[in-house]
Amino acid sequence: MKRLGALILLSPLAACSVTTGEYAAIDSCLAGGQAWNYRASKCERMSDGPVELIRVDKSDHLMSVYRNGQLVREFRVALGRGGPLPKVQQGDGRVPEGTYRITAHNPNSAFHLSLRIGYPTAEQVAAAAKRGLNAGGDIMIHGLPPAFKDYGAAHRETDWTEGCIAVTDQEIEEIWRAVPAGAPIQIKP
Repeated sequence: MKRLGALILLSPLAACSVTTGEYAAIDSCLAGGQAWNYRASKCERMSDGPVELIRVDKSDHLMSVYRNGQLVREFRVALGRGGPLPKVQQGDGRVPEGTYRITAHNPNSAFHLSLRIGYPTAEQVAAAAKRGLNAGGDIMIHGLPPAFKDYGAAHRETDWTEGCIAVTDQEIEEIWRAVPAGAPIQIKP
């Protein structure tokens, strides 16, 4: 996990469209039990009720959740350190692409809570095996590792995961409560 700290410290905040002050506003909002609206750049009340669909747009680093066909919340995310291409094999550090299901909630995660994504599919396992590769697994939506919980929203300065989708600890708590096992997740380039 030292890699996360090194990557964040080496990443200049000025190069990002979000300023240090905006990160502080986001973290303050989330710490107060509210939800941050990334499009409007303002703090709002959290929406209640279960989520029926999750969509992740890797190119925009955006995860959107829907209820009754309506957008409920959006989250800025950090992704896999392996770049924007789809996951091909174990250890490539990439986030898979496709449609999956949330298969489990892990309260004992090495990160602050996690939701397991049903990757790989049988087709992805077969495609990897055909190339002599292991498709990998253990792909999650998760919060921060305990040693880096104080990074808050600034953790998104660098794609640092091993192929997972990372949000702040407060955001994973909200997602954890709202997303039932079996909910579909669509991950696109």
